[in-house]
Amino acid sequence: MMYDTLAIQLPGDVRQMLNRTPEELARDMRLYAGLMLFRLGKLSSGAAADMAGVPRLMFLDLCSEYDIPVSQMTADDLRRELADG
Repeated sequence: MMYDTLAIQLPGDVRQMLNRTPEELARDMRLYAGLMLFRLGKLSSGAAADMAGVPRLMFLDLCSEYDIPVSQMTADDLRRELADG
């Protein structure tokens, strides 16, 4: 897989406030960006997991931790689907 490198400018005290090394902050930002892009429907769970640098199953568990639905199906949609099935 090919990767792009992006440079992001942050205020100097942000990293200190978060008490993160540059590597930890980069990893966190990849995860949070993947979670948000998945939540917005911009990336599939697999693509977002790749972006976050974690296995897809772990990414889905993280979605649960951050209250991000992994399906766009509502409870009513599911009931209808099961009734029609």
